[in-house]
This record gives sequence, C-alpha cells and structure tokens, in this order.
Amino acid sequence: MFLPFVSHGHLLPMVDMAMLFAKLGATATIVTTEANAALFHTKIHRDRVAGSRIRLHTIPWPAAEVGLSPAIQNLSTATPMTMSKVFQVFLMLQPQLRGLIHEMRPDCIISDVFYPWTSDVAAELGIPRLAFNGSSYFGYCAEQCMKEHKPHLEVESNNEKFKLPGLPDVVEMMRSELPSWIAREDDFSRLLDVIRESEKRCYGMLMNSFYELEGSYEEHSNKIIGIKTWSIGPVSLLANKEIEDKESRGGNPNIQTTNLLQWLNEKEPNSVLYINFGSLVQMNPNQLTEIAHAIQKSSQNFIWVIKKNSKDDDEDNIVNKGLPKGFEERMSKTKKGLIIKGWAPQLMILEHKSVGGFLTHCGWNSILEGISSGLPMITWPLFAEQFYNEKLLVEVVKIGVGVGSKKWWYLGEEEQEIIKREEIGKAIAFLMGESVEALEMRKRAREMGEAAKTSVNCGGASHINLVSLFKELQETKLKRVANGHKNT
Repeated sequence: MFLPFVSHGHLLPMVDMAMLFAKLGATATIVTTEANAALFHTKIHRDRVAGSRIRLHTIPWPAAEVGLSPAIQNLSTATPMTMSKVFQVFLMLQPQLRGLIHEMRPDCIISDVFYPWTSDVAAELGIPRLAFNGSSYFGYCAEQCMKEHKPHLEVESNNEKFKLPGLPDVVEMMRSELPSWIAREDDFSRLLDVIRESEKRCYGMLMNSFYELEGSYEEHSNKIIGIKTWSIGPVSLLANKEIEDKESRGGNPNIQTTNLLQWLNEKEPNSVLYINFGSLVQMNPNQLTEIAHAIQKSSQNFIWVIKKNSKDDDEDNIVNKGLPKGFEERMSKTKKGLIIKGWAPQLMILEHKSVGGFLTHCGWNSILEGISSGLPMITWPLFAEQFYNEKLLVEVVKIGVGVGSKKWWYLGEEEQEIIKREEIGKAIAFLMGESVEALEMRKRAREMGEAAKTSVNCGGASHINLVSLFKELQETKLKRVANGHKNT
C-alpha cells in the first residue's frame, strides 16, 4: 500500500515508485483523494490494460469540516491563505486511513514521511513500513548537522557564513538561508521531531536519488540515522518512458503539445532556457517584472512557466500585472519566448534537444528531472529544503550557478526577496554562454545525466537496490506467513 502526501513534489515520485513495484510483480495500491487520483488515473488505466497489478483507491476529503473548498485537495491548488487548511484536512485523514489499513491488511506500507503514525500501524499488523523521503540525502544530512552541531549559533549576523561540520564536503551557509524550523521551535519543527522518531521505528527509508550523484551522502546518512535506506531513483526515468506519460505527468498541460513541440523543433540545439519555479510558488509581480526584463535583455530563447493560484484566477490580475506592457506579445511575435500559464509537461520539455539550461527553484523533483536530462541549472531556492539542494548543485556536484537568492521565506510571504534583473541576467549569460567554465559545467551535467540513466537501467545501482528490496520484502512476507500472520 502506497500513501502519498498531498503535494505534487511528494505525490508524483511515489506514484512512479508504485508503478515500478508493480512492474516487478507486486500488487501496488495507491491510496489518495479523488482530485489527486485524477492527476494520474489515465496512466494507471494504461498500465492496468497492459497487465500491471497497480490499483487506485480513493478516500473522502473532509474539506467542509474546516470550511475549505472540496476542489482544493492538494497544496499545489491552494492559495497562501488556504494552505494551512489543506494541511489541517490532511491530518484529519488519519482515522479513516487507519481503518482502511486494518481492513485491507497489506503486506507492506510505503508512506510519505508525513504519515509518521504508520510506523505504529505497521507494528500492530506485524508488517514493514518504508518511509519515503521526498528530498535529497544531502539535505537530510545537512538538516541533521544543523540540529546536532548548531553552527548557525556561532555567527553574529544572518549574512555571515558558517561551515556545516562533519559533512563529506566543505559547505557554507548563512542563517538567512535556513528553514524556519531550524531557527526556532514551532508547530512544524515539532512535527519534524515526531517524523524523525517514527523513522527510527520503520523498516527503512526510500530515497529518490542515485549513488553516482549522492553516494558519499548516502553512506554518511546511513551512519548518522542508523536505519537502512535504499536509493532507487531517479524514478521518473523508468516510470515515464512513453510520450503520453511525459505529456500528462502531474496534470493536463496548459498548452497544446503539438504547438509546444513545433516551437521547440524550430530552435537550435541547447539554445532554450527553461524557467519553472514549481507547483507551489506564485511569484511577486515585482519579481516577474525583473525576470521579464532580464530575459528580454539576454535575447535568449526561453520557455517560462508561470503558476496561477487557482483555476478561477483572472490571469490579467495574477500574472500580467507583473509582466512589462507588451512583453508577451513581443516574445510571441519574435518567437524568442513561450510563456505557459499553469501546468507544463516538464519532462517532455527538459528532454528536448533544444533545451540547454534550466532555471529552477531547487525542488528535489525538478533537480532530478534536470539532472536526468543532462542540463546545467540556474539555482533560485526559495523555501523548504531548497537552499540545501542548491548547495549540492553549486558547491558539491558543480552543475549549477546561483542567481543570488539568500533569504528563506514562507510560502505567500508578502515581503519576498526581490532578485534584480542584473543578477538574473548575469546568471543567464554564464549558463548559456561559451566560457571555459560554462562548457565544463555542461560537460559535468551531461555526464551526470548519463549516470542517472545508467543507474536505473538493469545492472545499475538504483535498479539493483529496487530489485533487492523487493526480494527482501517477499522473503519478509514468507517468514510472516510461516509464523501465522496471513495478510492479503
């Protein structure tokens, strides 16, 4: 049984994982709400027709109990004002999910880390629970380092750099880049403590990563947390091979695929910069203005995906007030740029030969998809663990260049740090330019992309981990049945 969290960044890789386990012969049941199931039910149907033993089970979403619209069942469709209510409803799912688990009696629970209570339910049933951590090994290690050593308390200002002790590489951060739960105790930091305790009681942890990318941090993590982990990624590479899968992954795109491919096919190889800040971020209009001016001055071909807050938003109010007058029309007329308002088929775009760089918010899924496509990246971290991810790309793997983002912020925070057009333009010019440093970065990115593909193919490290884990779970089931436990 697979229990994903209600956010694209957690939901999509877990669906991919379920499909991979089903391909190995498992009966994989994904449990989620109706609106979230709609994001991938077409692919589930295709796989089932092809003989896969993947299943989908939907549960009620009690939105009315907190005054939330029933259509909002995912953080990606929430506004800053309703995100807390989405999380509140999510926590209310526990009683019905507990009952469902006892009713279905699975052989194994694979649940997001945000279901810490599933460690206890698994123990009650005598079955293994695997926790899915939707971030990087590096981020996990950095977080543990901060909690144990507290190096941020040894500096006097938010802008003074400090080293993260005990990591395999020399990495520096500033207090302004740290998540709120490190800086002070709050409800979320207390939830994270509960999550970390539950991880100690689970069978192990699944990571969407691969050894060639984070091998030293995988080994370091296994030492400091004391539980077994399996790196089985990038899962998007194996679970989304067909064009239909790439086109519809995560939702229906707000652009005709034929028009998108026609636009891309007309561009020179490696000439397009892809810009996307993920499924949660609605940029400040002033920041949209700075980005638009930087792009226009760069004369760079680009695809820019801009999130809308909800289906009912007036685009003129949400997006266009941040774009310079006539910008979109000029870019369309000159065919220099393509602006997609809403959802885009990111996998399809990143893998196209015309795309040569990726400006990203450093969400872990986006990073892995960029790496899998062999692309260097402009890093623009904003919230969650994204500043940790930036350090991995820029300081450790050296396939990224920072845009200058230095302030961690809450989603929807009014006083968002504004990165000026000059800094954005400098990063674009470097990434897409022909300097020796840029060419070396592109070479490293291509090599890491090949390593990602090798890792998930038969005989690769991630594929070996997945198969060995599946066999281990089968053996665990046989032992349990022999001892008198008969789950279905």
